[in-house]
Amino acid sequence: MAPARIVVLHGDQTGEELLLEALRVLDPLVLGFPVELVHFDLSLGERRRTANAVVHEAAAAMCEAGFGLKAATVTPTGQDDLGSPNAILREEVNGQVILRTGRRIPGVLPLAGVHAPIAVVRMAVDDAYGAVEWREGDGNAEVALRTTHISRLLCHRVAEFAFQHAARTGSTVFGGPKFTVSRVYEGMFKEELDAAAARHPHVRYDPQLIDALVALVLTRDDPLVIPALNRDGDVLSDLILALYGSLAGSESVLLGFTEPDRPGVVMAEAPHGTAPSLEGKNVANPMAMILAVAALLEYLPAAQARAAGAAVRAATLATVADGTRTADLGGSALTTEFTSAVIARIRSAPG
Repeated sequence: MAPARIVVLHGDQTGEELLLEALRVLDPLVLGFPVELVHFDLSLGERRRTANAVVHEAAAAMCEAGFGLKAATVTPTGQDDLGSPNAILREEVNGQVILRTGRRIPGVLPLAGVHAPIAVVRMAVDDAYGAVEWREGDGNAEVALRTTHISRLLCHRVAEFAFQHAARTGSTVFGGPKFTVSRVYEGMFKEELDAAAARHPHVRYDPQLIDALVALVLTRDDPLVIPALNRDGDVLSDLILALYGSLAGSESVLLGFTEPDRPGVVMAEAPHGTAPSLEGKNVANPMAMILAVAALLEYLPAAQARAAGAAVRAATLATVADGTRTADLGGSALTTEFTSAVIARIRSAPG
């Protein structure tokens, strides 16, 4: 079979270290089928050296290949610096949906009695993170203003994917925007969620205002899919993942659309940042990056790749269940030890 081409986007600090662990799992000798990796250096130094040209090149390569695996990268905070590479990537691959799923980590007691999977499907662009901001006035009369926007198409894509994902996973589409206060802006999103519910009558739909959702989600124990605006989803996904024990317990998937309701680009990464305090210590949890490999493989068209993705996911969770855990999950395993244990399980699995 022809090798699957995957664009690898290298990053910064612990993000790069964990990517290298994920690449150990993505080795064709481990997976049992050919993989072609195309590498781009998205470290802060290289982005500065090329004035972000390397980010644009990586985005073009992902559009061609359809698949990418990204390390966490540093976003400089200076107003005159480069800005976020994630923003460039999302725009150029037409990344409109981010999927993050909190799920039970074997042997780790979740908070608030939450056990069933909870997926957050959020807008990847626009809303608060695409705002134009400015200030007017002086002293106590100074005011800060901003303009934000969302499009009907973006609302449609997020709503439709949420219902499709709920149908695949047997989940309830739960929650929604604060449309009672923001009837025009957030009301557009609610309209598209209601329209998607009508297109998918077999999917249970339990609309709730986002403030009620935050309280109610702690009392639910059935699989949920939560569609959200960009910043709401950013906050919610961190909250949801933390309920299961660690932000490193799940992957993050960016979906870029080239057809109306079908993603043409899939980029997987960890949902956490570069963790500079852990750099060089070999103690960070590589679980999220390894699960990012699993998720990416599961989107590939070849049945062998999808089977490999399932095997990677199963081996990762089984490794935790058997007690091989990094410090954030109450264990003492080193980063490299955890990865080695996962690889050993994949290789010893039947078939």
